[in-house]
Amino acid sequence: MPERFTNPWPARVPSLRDVLRWKLGFSEKIVPPFPYALDPAPCLTLSKEQLHDMPPRGWRVTWLGHAAFLLSGCGVHLLIDPIFSEYCGPIRLLGIRRKIPPPCRLDDLPPITAVLLTHTHYDHCDLPTLYALGKGTPLIVPDGHADWFANIGFVSARPVPWWQSVDISPGVSVTSTPAQHFTARSPWDCNRGHWCGWCVAGDGVKLWHSGDSGYCPAFAEISTRLGPPDFGMIGIGAYQPNWFMQPLHMTPGEAVQAFQDSGCRLAAAMHWGTFQLSDEPLGEPPLLLARELLARGVAPERFDVGRVGQQWRVLAEH
Repeated sequence: MPERFTNPWPARVPSLRDVLRWKLGFSEKIVPPFPYALDPAPCLTLSKEQLHDMPPRGWRVTWLGHAAFLLSGCGVHLLIDPIFSEYCGPIRLLGIRRKIPPPCRLDDLPPITAVLLTHTHYDHCDLPTLYALGKGTPLIVPDGHADWFANIGFVSARPVPWWQSVDISPGVSVTSTPAQHFTARSPWDCNRGHWCGWCVAGDGVKLWHSGDSGYCPAFAEISTRLGPPDFGMIGIGAYQPNWFMQPLHMTPGEAVQAFQDSGCRLAAAMHWGTFQLSDEPLGEPPLLLARELLARGVAPERFDVGRVGQQWRVLAEH
């Protein structure tokens, strides 16, 4: 029997009964603080030159929407959780449609050195995108997923358990970091693989992607074990109803706490404004984030909401 993975601290993952309670409307109704914040994330269009350009020092971080990023630096281009499909879901009829287009075409991307996947939920592991990139594209995956990818035709899927590292190229390493979540592609394969975030290190810079995660105590270990990240990519959306989503995704307030716990120097918000996955208005998360940053005395430029297609340059702090 294949191993089933769990969160190693108390975290109640919602059951099918909880899903029905939520979707059939048997839970308490939410009164959102910003009921008219209905707009999706603003979006820029990226040129092929902007995507292919390799920075001479440090890294360039490009938000491709939802939790997808292109990381370019040290001679490599890395994708995290890419999704270019119009829908996320097992089939179109059961899928959730994008509210904004990707900032570029998939074939405008530069040659990809490797794809980092945080888990196999449909909005993070989009098989049409991965197949379009090519079955020979190296995949870096959480523990427990390599055989599944091999069975569907990918020739290079390398599993990395929490806190372990692999070298992508000379001078560039990737470390799997803990997250609080679960994973499944169907009702029959729940938690057959793990879930994670990723810390990419190279040229004196650390880039941390929090993964799809509820707030968890392991975020405070990142700075101790790996050193403070120079740039974080932290989820702020898909948190309502909170009784259901709290173990799975962070509220903006919890995202700020994760930013502080991990010791991030700078961060960009993700996991909002692309797909309507939950009950809060699509444009609410950045408004709550601004309120939380003000309340905690964190300068807003340190935790940027940004726009889909936005690019950030990250240099080593000397």
